[in-house]
Amino acid sequence: MQLNATIARQIVERAMKILRYSVNVMDEHGRIIGSGDPKRLNQRHEGAILALNDHRVVEIDSATALQLKGVKPGINLPIVFQGQTIGVVGISGEPEQVRNYGELVKMTAELIVEQAALMAQVQWNKRHREELVLQLIQGSELNENQLLSIAERLDLDLSQPRIAAIVKVFPKQGENLSLEHLQHLVHLLEYPERDNLVGIASVSMNEVVVLKPISLEAEGWSKSLEQKRITKLLRRIAKEGNFTIHMALGDYFPTLQGLSKSYMTAKATMESHNNRSSNKNQVMFYQDHILPVLLSAVRSDSWRHEQLCQPLARLKRNDPRGILLKTLQAFFLQNCDLAQTCAALHIHRNTLRYRLEKIEQETSLNFNNISDKTRLYLAVLNHS
Repeated sequence: MQLNATIARQIVERAMKILRYSVNVMDEHGRIIGSGDPKRLNQRHEGAILALNDHRVVEIDSATALQLKGVKPGINLPIVFQGQTIGVVGISGEPEQVRNYGELVKMTAELIVEQAALMAQVQWNKRHREELVLQLIQGSELNENQLLSIAERLDLDLSQPRIAAIVKVFPKQGENLSLEHLQHLVHLLEYPERDNLVGIASVSMNEVVVLKPISLEAEGWSKSLEQKRITKLLRRIAKEGNFTIHMALGDYFPTLQGLSKSYMTAKATMESHNNRSSNKNQVMFYQDHILPVLLSAVRSDSWRHEQLCQPLARLKRNDPRGILLKTLQAFFLQNCDLAQTCAALHIHRNTLRYRLEKIEQETSLNFNNISDKTRLYLAVLNHS
């Protein structure tokens, strides 16, 4: 830890709130870097050099001050951090008058130094955690030894199975998104501690990336356990936050390289979600949207999307009230089960058969042909 002008200024301001004497702070070279008397800044203080060299309190009276350079009467005490003398704090005045304040000012200085060191460590941890998250989700030519070394310094276990999640923040109506929204969300994700690796990654202005620990079971990772944790998070957001979120969780892939794949599945799940402007909290698991996610790239390829949706375009031209399209959507939603579709639409079985025949006529596709039925299903999935 090294004293700087900012820390020195804090020590001077704090000490002089309770003392009527001027306070000086000198660095490890005996140079004044903080003072109640601005004219003394950057001067070399020989009394501080004595305190540094001898590791002791140095008192200077008026007679001694005349023999030393850059010195006034006062008391100078070493500032010690983790067993090392890193500077000196001095109180100007006759030693008999200021001696009783010495230990108090020294303690104040050392507490401020400890607080600054702690904040610097917190900032270091935050910066390196975010850098670690970015490197893991980018996944290109990972230096695993380097990442494991960083993780060890951060006391993180990268052998823990994880999935990537993207959390998009939406401020409440009438508010603008601010850094405070993102910082509050990060706090909610990190506490209580569940070993989440969180970063306000430079992916999007309103997105936070989380590498979440998961529990692996015989059939895969425990989605139900993660759902419970997310439900608790949503309750806390509803209670404490002035924002809503959309969250997309990717799939699990083993090894550190797999985290970039997990991130891509989360990202594709978020991008394929159409109702992004909703004011409600929404959570999407990749496993629940695999086909729409995998087909989402078709939307950006105009001619493929047009070809895929062509049967529905013909259907809509002759279905002004949208009854046939609604029936088709319900039919696929009920896994092509006639009885369940009838129940969902509250119609008779014969009515459903008539509508399905009408759909076949309008689209020129046959439900008994697996290729035709698949094409219709994919068209419905991509229908906007």
